[in-house]
Amino acid sequence: MWYLIFSQDREDSLQVRRGARAAHLARVKEFVAQGRLLVAGPMPAIDSPDPGPAGFTGSMIVAEFDSLEEARSWAAADPYVAAGVYETVDVRPFIKVLP
Repeated sequence: MWYLIFSQDREDSLQVRRGARAAHLARVKEFVAQGRLLVAGPMPAIDSPDPGPAGFTGSMIVAEFDSLEEARSWAAADPYVAAGVYETVDVRPFIKVLP
């Protein structure tokens, strides 16, 4: 089943985010290789594809897991969590309807 992982950044976490980015992306790219990623990306703090020093407000991932518990466990082990980028992480079941 698909699961939505919606994470909100702590204030002033841009430098920490940058430092943990490579490890975070490496984990997400594993889903790409396995065909288990629907969509993923950051949410810019301003209306721009390159928010510069404004940074990001969070991230969103929709990926396939065997269970909600597996999705929560995966999200809890994210390098951004370990680095302190995220203030909150919410994991919910997701049903893809379109396209």
